[in-house]
Amino acid sequence: MANDTHTVRRSLADPDRGRTDWNRVRSLTDADISAAVRDDPDAAPIMDEAWFAAAARQLPAKKQLTLRLDQDVIDFFKSVGDGYQTRMNAVLRAYMEHAKRAR
Repeated sequence: MANDTHTVRRSLADPDRGRTDWNRVRSLTDADISAAVRDDPDAAPIMDEAWFAAAARQLPAKKQLTLRLDQDVIDFFKSVGDGYQTRMNAVLRAYMEHAKRAR
């Protein structure tokens, strides 16, 4: 390599190497971490019960539909247990959201 002066190597044998103050990190309490997350405008929301309740309210209404599927697909989703239609919907929603982002 002609210019490897900017290459940073890490080893599992020496995980504390670097600029992180691991003693300070280890001493943080749950309250300290929650306060830091709450005060950070770039932090993702804390996913507590209230967050999940709000997310559930934002789902669009379902519509009944007749759909022909391969028998092995139906068997697979049913074999996982109750809620197979909800799981099928989740898979279709994930595909839809991925396709929208790809456009």
